Amino acid sequence: MANTQGPQGNYDPAGSTQMFRAFVDEAPQGGRQQQAAASSGPRIGVIIGVIVALVVVAGVAWLALG
Repeated sequence: MANTQGPQGNYDPAGSTQMFRAFVDEAPQGGRQQQAAASSGPRIGVIIGVIVALVVVAGVAWLALG
Protein backbone atom coordinates (compact mmCIF):
# COMPACT_ATOMS: atom_id res chain seq x y z
CA MET A 1 0.00 0.00 0.00
CA ALA A 2 1.23 3.48 -0.73
CA ASN A 3 2.30 5.82 2.01
CA THR A 4 -0.75 7.74 3.11
CA GLN A 5 -1.18 10.79 5.26
CA GLY A 6 -3.77 11.41 7.94
CA PRO A 7 -6.05 14.43 8.22
CA GLN A 8 -3.32 16.71 9.63
CA GLY A 9 -0.61 15.38 7.33
CA ASN A 10 0.69 12.85 9.88
CA TYR A 11 2.31 9.75 8.37
CA ASP A 12 -0.01 6.74 8.49
CA PRO A 13 2.03 3.68 7.44
CA ALA A 14 -0.89 1.24 7.54
CA GLY A 15 -3.31 3.57 5.78
CA SER A 16 -5.85 2.86 8.55
CA THR A 17 -7.39 6.33 8.33
CA GLN A 18 -8.05 5.89 4.62
CA MET A 19 -9.48 2.39 5.15
CA PHE A 20 -11.72 3.63 7.98
CA ARG A 21 -13.08 6.46 5.86
CA ALA A 22 -13.79 4.02 3.01
CA PHE A 23 -15.61 1.73 5.45
CA VAL A 24 -17.73 4.58 6.84
CA ASP A 25 -18.56 5.86 3.35
CA GLU A 26 -19.71 2.38 2.25
CA ALA A 27 -21.94 1.72 5.29
CA PRO A 28 -25.62 1.45 4.30
CA GLN A 29 -28.01 4.01 5.75
CA GLY A 30 -30.27 1.30 7.17
CA GLY A 31 -27.40 -0.04 9.27
CA ARG A 32 -26.86 3.34 10.89
CA GLN A 33 -30.53 3.66 11.83
CA GLN A 34 -30.57 0.15 13.26
CA GLN A 35 -27.46 0.92 15.32
CA ALA A 36 -29.08 4.08 16.74
CA ALA A 37 -32.18 2.12 17.76
CA ALA A 38 -30.12 -0.63 19.41
CA SER A 39 -28.04 1.83 21.43
CA SER A 40 -30.96 2.58 23.77
CA GLY A 41 -30.70 -0.96 25.24
CA PRO A 42 -27.26 -0.59 26.81
CA ARG A 43 -28.12 2.94 27.94
CA ILE A 44 -31.08 1.62 29.96
CA GLY A 45 -28.82 -0.99 31.53
CA VAL A 46 -26.33 1.68 32.59
CA ILE A 47 -29.08 3.80 34.15
CA ILE A 48 -30.43 0.82 36.10
CA GLY A 49 -26.90 -0.07 37.21
CA VAL A 50 -26.29 3.44 38.52
CA ILE A 51 -29.58 3.41 40.43
CA VAL A 52 -28.77 0.03 41.99
CA ALA A 53 -25.30 1.28 42.97
CA LEU A 54 -26.81 4.35 44.63
CA VAL A 55 -29.28 2.19 46.58
CA VAL A 56 -26.45 -0.07 47.77
CA VAL A 57 -24.31 2.90 48.85
CA ALA A 58 -27.28 4.45 50.67
CA GLY A 59 -27.98 1.12 52.41
CA VAL A 60 -24.38 0.75 53.54
CA ALA A 61 -24.32 4.34 54.81
CA TRP A 62 -27.60 3.80 56.69
CA LEU A 63 -26.23 0.66 58.36
CA ALA A 64 -22.94 2.36 59.22
CA LEU A 65 -24.60 5.41 60.75
CA GLY A 66 -27.56 3.60 62.33
